Amino acid sequence: MISDEQLDAYRISGEKIRVIRDALESNDVKGIILAWDDSQVMVRRPNKRVVKLDRNYIFQPFSEPRPATEES
Repeated sequence: MISDEQLDAYRISGEKIRVIRDALESNDVKGIILAWDDSQVMVRRPNKRVVKLDRNYIFQPFSEPRPATEES
């Protein structure tokens, strides 16, 4: 689970992030962090829609390459 400190750093910087939900890159959510609570994070996507995502997903800066994942 991503820490409050890391989420706050992403929110303050306004850095675009990638949320990896599964092995398919097409299912990644890209956007900026708006808010969070104990179990969910709100992300604003480029089309201005806001989505709520589980904090247990993998969060990383969009500028970093996506890690290779094994498809089962």
